[in-house]
Amino acid sequence: MVKDPIIKVSNLVKKYDDFTAVNGISFEVFEGEIFGLLGPNGAGKTTTLEIIETLRDKTSGEVIVDGYNVDADPGNIKKRIGVQLQAAGYYPNLNLAELVKLFCGLYGVEVSPMEMLEKVALTDKAKAKYKDLSGGQKQRFSIATTLINSPRIVFLDEPTTGLDPQARRNLWDLIRDIRAAGTTVVITTHYMDEAEVLCDRVAFVDGGQIIGIDTPDKFIDNLVASGFERKKEVKNANLEDVFINLTGKEWREN
Repeated sequence: MVKDPIIKVSNLVKKYDDFTAVNGISFEVFEGEIFGLLGPNGAGKTTTLEIIETLRDKTSGEVIVDGYNVDADPGNIKKRIGVQLQAAGYYPNLNLAELVKLFCGLYGVEVSPMEMLEKVALTDKAKAKYKDLSGGQKQRFSIATTLINSPRIVFLDEPTTGLDPQARRNLWDLIRDIRAAGTTVVITTHYMDEAEVLCDRVAFVDGGQIIGIDTPDKFIDNLVASGFERKKEVKNANLEDVFINLTGKEWREN
């Protein structure tokens, strides 16, 4: 159920000299929802998220995260969010249990490495080095690190890019589990089927502006009502469903 806004962005602007990367963006993310920020490369999605995450300064506008202003209270915001890191954010020669302990030290919390790894089905890799993991395992571990400080909000940046269908569907389940545990999820993805399945609402960003924000179903219904028709008949399953049905959905070494 949709609750109160946990993120409020008002007239956000980010300029780099004469280039405006974010041009007056406003939106809200509600507590307990999975919210998708969608758009082509260079649309301003990453810049917007980095400002919300306190990683980049804004030019103007207002950003409130869980009641705290991004300008006045960045420290309190950091305590309440989890941000998915890219591969360069980890020491490649440390094993996963050691990396979890390292993050615990950085956050000043005590968490059992095995319990954290169990959440992402990686207990059997506790002694494996990060650099030796497969792509899917790295993504799962990356998501695990966002949960160490029990955040109110997690930000996932294209979490399933490059993964095979099993790993992608399993990460969908993991993201749903995170939300079910009471955490708000903000996700970026270039896979529209992923956004349609996971997101309660999505915002489309282009040219540094939001050009539409609504539920996936409402967007699709409005497009169909406008007279749009697919050239190919829509079936009750797609080729990815066939792949999963034939090969299974269990976690694999991916």
